[in-house]
Amino acid sequence: MILLLALAWQVGLAAAVPALIRPLGRDVGYLLAVGYLAGAALLLSHLPTILRDEAVEVSWRWLPAMDISVAFRMDALALIFALLVLAVGALIMMYTPRYLSASGRHATLYVTLTLFAAAMLGLVLANDLLVLFVFWELTSILSFVLIGRNQPSATRPAAHALLVTSGGGLALLAGFVVLMVSLGTSDLTRILAEPDRVASGPAAAAGALILVGVFTKSAQMPFHFWLPGAMIAITPVSAYLHAATMVKAGIYLAMRFSALFGGYWPWRVTLVGVGLVTAVLGAFLALRQYDLKAMLAYSTVSQLGLLIGVIGVGTPESDAAAILYTAAHALFKATLFMLVGIIDHEAGSRDLRELSGLRRKMPVTTMITALAAMSLAGLPPTIGFVGKEAIFEAFGKAPGISWPAWTAVGLAVLASVLTFAYAARLVHGLFAGPSRQRALYEPSWSFLAPAVVAAVAATAAGPLVGLISPLVVRAANNARPQGEPADLAFWHGVTVALLLSVLTFVLGTVIFALRRRVDRRLLRTPTPRPFGWQFDRGYQWLLRVGEWVAAPARSSRVGPFLAVPLLVVIALGAAGLALAGPLPASTGDLTQFGDVVVLALLVLVTAGLVGARSVLAAISLTGVVGLILSAWFVTLGAPDVAVTLLLVEVLTTIVMMLALRRRPRELHRPRLRGSAGAAALAVGVGVVAAAATAALTGRRETSPPGRYYLERAEEITGGHNVVNVILIDFRALDTLGEAVVLTVVALGLAALLRLGPPALRAGSAPPHPDLVFCFAYRVLTPVMLVVSAYLFARGHEEVGGGFIGALVAGTAVGLGHIAHAGSASPPLGWLRARPLLVSGLLLSLVVGLAPMASGRPILSPGTLPLPGPLSLSSATLFDLGVYLMVLALAVSAVRRLGASMVDSRAAGAEP
Repeated sequence: MILLLALAWQVGLAAAVPALIRPLGRDVGYLLAVGYLAGAALLLSHLPTILRDEAVEVSWRWLPAMDISVAFRMDALALIFALLVLAVGALIMMYTPRYLSASGRHATLYVTLTLFAAAMLGLVLANDLLVLFVFWELTSILSFVLIGRNQPSATRPAAHALLVTSGGGLALLAGFVVLMVSLGTSDLTRILAEPDRVASGPAAAAGALILVGVFTKSAQMPFHFWLPGAMIAITPVSAYLHAATMVKAGIYLAMRFSALFGGYWPWRVTLVGVGLVTAVLGAFLALRQYDLKAMLAYSTVSQLGLLIGVIGVGTPESDAAAILYTAAHALFKATLFMLVGIIDHEAGSRDLRELSGLRRKMPVTTMITALAAMSLAGLPPTIGFVGKEAIFEAFGKAPGISWPAWTAVGLAVLASVLTFAYAARLVHGLFAGPSRQRALYEPSWSFLAPAVVAAVAATAAGPLVGLISPLVVRAANNARPQGEPADLAFWHGVTVALLLSVLTFVLGTVIFALRRRVDRRLLRTPTPRPFGWQFDRGYQWLLRVGEWVAAPARSSRVGPFLAVPLLVVIALGAAGLALAGPLPASTGDLTQFGDVVVLALLVLVTAGLVGARSVLAAISLTGVVGLILSAWFVTLGAPDVAVTLLLVEVLTTIVMMLALRRRPRELHRPRLRGSAGAAALAVGVGVVAAAATAALTGRRETSPPGRYYLERAEEITGGHNVVNVILIDFRALDTLGEAVVLTVVALGLAALLRLGPPALRAGSAPPHPDLVFCFAYRVLTPVMLVVSAYLFARGHEEVGGGFIGALVAGTAVGLGHIAHAGSASPPLGWLRARPLLVSGLLLSLVVGLAPMASGRPILSPGTLPLPGPLSLSSATLFDLGVYLMVLALAVSAVRRLGASMVDSRAAGAEP
């Protein structure tokens, strides 16, 4: 349970931010930092278990029929990444309060950062493919929010990040589905234990799809362009997402799935090739930058490429090197981002050409920057030196023929030489020369302390690497259990790796010494147009295609909007007629005498509706059609459907009256040419619908699921109303999904209500309340509310339920708006959409997830004991949540359409 507790703790911290931000303001970050460290301590409490090569696991059955569980597992590899998420996150939270202004509103930033930490924690702990994918996508969504937060200029970079990483997420999902179908399980541990089963066939293709997800998330060429663009985010976001967490998700996934695909050369060659090319090009682009944040962005791309490349080597030593350097990179790159933020905050610039002589006025800042840059460059005694040396050694011992291995070593050294050169230029630019800023001083220790802690840790970890070596070795064995690497050490004597490090320092120093000549050459060196430009062109082309496809939907006329889906119906009917074989014989006489009467009435009413020119007549006749169909469903033995349709028709009529009351009283008379085309289309759709009904109705016996529900539903659930039992007990997940869709629609309507109606802003006077409707409302509303409660309470036994009961209550709200048009305080005005939505959704989720606490699948039915002999079914509580969400949708729709009849105060009120 410790894993679930750690996740719940992070979510709880995010939920507590709104309450804590009021008394603490921006300083709530310090309290969150303590919370992050508490979460890390929870996970570290199992360190002895992890070092014994045992894992901590917890799981709940979610979809037993598909062998899918909500499962989490922590081994040494997951623990290292989880500690990076929480420890670096704590430093960022300590840094953020002094970075932010004292007067701003920062609750959203703190909440989103904390939720992002929870998503990353869930990602590295997930032990089920679908759970892992959910958290993977959450990191993409939350990073989009953080990058584009309150900055109009950040919209494009945020969209780049979201589209690229989400596109990779779709490829990842496809790969996961292929694995699940091929191997028959979504359990990650079981899948990784069967590498022999992915040697050929569809499972082998899953590796390519997973690599797309890895490359997009870890900003590998050619998907790298989103990461430098995302640097427009504020420094705490850049330091956390793009140094320690989000981009490391791709690194984690590559390490984790190397156990499955690492034995196949396409996987290894792709990782090494793409990684090293990214490392060299990223370092080259970083060397061209003068903006410190842009330099660090391209440096991150380069370092991630180096990590991806060494993972592809496929030996225990390469895994250990990658894990160690991942931790090193998180420390020194987060430090550099924080320090760049401090320099920009104090000096007012990030341009290296405008910064010089800072050592005189900001000595501590420049010294800490130098320490972090030493780790970036791989200089002793830092952890960067140990990690870089381990990477050189891993590349040099790569299995296979020698020349590809030494080619890889050469590319790794070249990337490291360029890294040394731009790290030296960064330090020299801050240290050398006269001080150009007059009003410049050392920041407060509370602002500087997080960077100092990270820099000192990155420096001290080099000589003390032996202390963390057992955990790194165990993590490498978890990543690829085909062997165990040797222990890591600060000094191995004079080795080839050490000589390569010396060569890196020498060549990097030469490039730095010749920096003026190198800069001139760099400026003259043509670079290909960035891939982001191609991405933008493709994106704009896709938007133009979308505009063309959606053109009918933007028309003010109904005809073009309806023509496309109706033509599709006709096309589907024609295709079905051409492809369908002989139909089964009818199971019996499907007609009754009353059907002829109903059809005749429908034809008459529809003919009257087509010829109606009055708005009121058209609305009334539309309602009559619904009433006739409702009566027909009663004769067919479907009272639930009949009552639902009847209430929907009543509520639709109310909504139409609210929507059309400002329209002309007479309908527009179409031209003959347009009428002929519409008539032909209507006849075609009618023929297709009638033919499909005749072909698909009454030609088989009751299906096995249908028989099961009819025979066993009452025995299993205790409910007599089979329709309600299916919706609330057997198919509750479908009902919850549909209710969430209603919630989204209601939120959209609530947002529109806050904008205020155009008619009201024009100063139009609202009409007076209608006395007849007011009297009807006063008489009928109490009855309707009682009937609503009654229908809800009896839903499990008779016709009724949450959906039907909510429609009755929504009808009462609509009737009140018609009766009291123009009232600033409409009847039942105490009903608010947002509280109803939130309470309904939370209630349904809590009821659905509660069974998992006892090891049962999600949404398993149960009972809650009450005082005395009474008990309450969990299905009733779930249905109550549905009731609240449907009522919220009705309230939102009625309030939005009735908003033009209230005064300006009500128009801006909280919905």
